[in-house]
Amino acid sequence: MGKKKVPGINSSSMADISFLLLTFFLLTSSINTEQGIPRRLPPPKEENAKDEIVDINQRNVLNVIVNYNDAVMVNGEPLMLSDLKEKAKEFLANPTNSPKLPEKNVIHIDNLGEFAVSKGVISLTNDQSTSYDVYVQVQNELEKAVNELRDQVATQYFGKKYSVLDTASRKAVQKAIPMNISEAPPIDYSKAE
Repeated sequence: MGKKKVPGINSSSMADISFLLLTFFLLTSSINTEQGIPRRLPPPKEENAKDEIVDINQRNVLNVIVNYNDAVMVNGEPLMLSDLKEKAKEFLANPTNSPKLPEKNVIHIDNLGEFAVSKGVISLTNDQSTSYDVYVQVQNELEKAVNELRDQVATQYFGKKYSVLDTASRKAVQKAIPMNISEAPPIDYSKAE
């Protein structure tokens, strides 16, 4: 008597099923993408360019410096990190039209009409030794300041928060309260002092 032949498993369709399952999971799962922090960086300096002196009205610039000890300085004065958001909001909004705070430029914005837009720019400079944790906290406080001002304008003009506005209304609020935060390259303040 001969050996009984054992039937084999047809595996040709297994590859197709595996591929379909893999495709299904890739299409249905969400992939977390890293999101950056929107900032205006200084343009690269051209080698042949002469150093130009740009006349910037100092009242329009809020200098925020984080030194190597993670201490926050605003226009040369020490400031607690917890007070940075309110300082930035006051600077950007200039609610009392103080001559020490930024000038405003009245422009026409669709959906808002005539609006006094601040010329204020927040200049952020970090030390090379600034801890990443403090760096992120400072960025968050500055972004919260802008977002709260945008919420105020959105609520005043549209009766709802900025995050739930339609695209056209969002763009109008962004023009009214621009994200004017400029980040300078890190400096080694421990050697500068």
